[in-house]
Amino acid sequence: MIENARPRCALTTSDFYYDLPQEYIAQSPVEPRDSARLMVLDRRKKTVEHRVFRDIVDYLDPGDALVINDSKVIPARLYGEKADTGVKIETVLLRARGNDRFETIVHPGRRCKPGTDIVFAGGLLCAKIEEVTPEGNRVMRFSYDHEKYNFYSLLDRIGQMPLPPYITKKLQNKDDYQTVYARERGSAAAPTAGLHFTPELLEKIEKKGVKIVRVMLHVGLGTFRPVKVDHVEEHVMHSEFFSVTPEAANALNAVRAAGGRIVCVGTTSCRTLESAADGDGVLHPMSDDTAIFIYPGYRFKATDALITNFHLPESTLLMLVSAFYDRERVMSAYEEAKRENYRFFSFGDAMLIQ
Repeated sequence: MIENARPRCALTTSDFYYDLPQEYIAQSPVEPRDSARLMVLDRRKKTVEHRVFRDIVDYLDPGDALVINDSKVIPARLYGEKADTGVKIETVLLRARGNDRFETIVHPGRRCKPGTDIVFAGGLLCAKIEEVTPEGNRVMRFSYDHEKYNFYSLLDRIGQMPLPPYITKKLQNKDDYQTVYARERGSAAAPTAGLHFTPELLEKIEKKGVKIVRVMLHVGLGTFRPVKVDHVEEHVMHSEFFSVTPEAANALNAVRAAGGRIVCVGTTSCRTLESAADGDGVLHPMSDDTAIFIYPGYRFKATDALITNFHLPESTLLMLVSAFYDRERVMSAYEEAKRENYRFFSFGDAMLIQ
């Protein structure tokens, strides 16, 4: 598993706190997707601009690479009941463990011990809890009629998208919580910076001479878990599976060698590249788990610019963004975003830091 050598950090978790009234939290995406707002932070000029997301093409140069995470969100939230008592059980799939086995979050979990049988959709899908992880998650083995269904077609039929808890509005269209380039099933949450792209915008970017490179990181629900320690470097990061193909590594190394920039779409693409890069910034093909935790003091090896959303207070994502630029300037930009009525979090507006 990939972990970075942790830098010393004098900052506390409270240094990343800001107040956000509920009305700033976006409950649904804008239409069209690329009509979201875009705040542009220039690290060299120390400037802030306010644009529309489709203007992102103006900030990309021929010879640059745009790195996207093509992981696909699965309808990972399932509602079932204990086979013996009928008690209602909510299950969220976190990650595949092979052979119809998944690590899951179960609620209520106190009575769901190994050996417990859970039934979903009247028996269309069944599961047995096999073990409890040190974190308290449940590893389940699922069973179903393999001649009629495959596992993911069943999920599409009976599962719900695992929206973050701050989105309380019911999702009308599952595709709203999916990037237009999603391909590799396995995420329990969307790589939300990519939600702003449309096929037309991606085509326009490619026509400008920007290379679009796919990597993959399956996003876990740890993305939404708060940092509960006072000192930043004491936080234990959740691990997620990622993959960088030889084709992707070669393409990105060639862009860098030719003087182009690597522009990461989202913190997940950034964490993927930073996990796969050596000390010289050379990317290597690999598939592994990563628990890389990026916070101020970290030296970026493979990311030249970052497209991201506005993140939760005291979150590891806000810490990563602050590491990429400057904590005080990022927190100041967040205050300006509130004054300018930007929309925050997963369905909210975007930021480019270059």
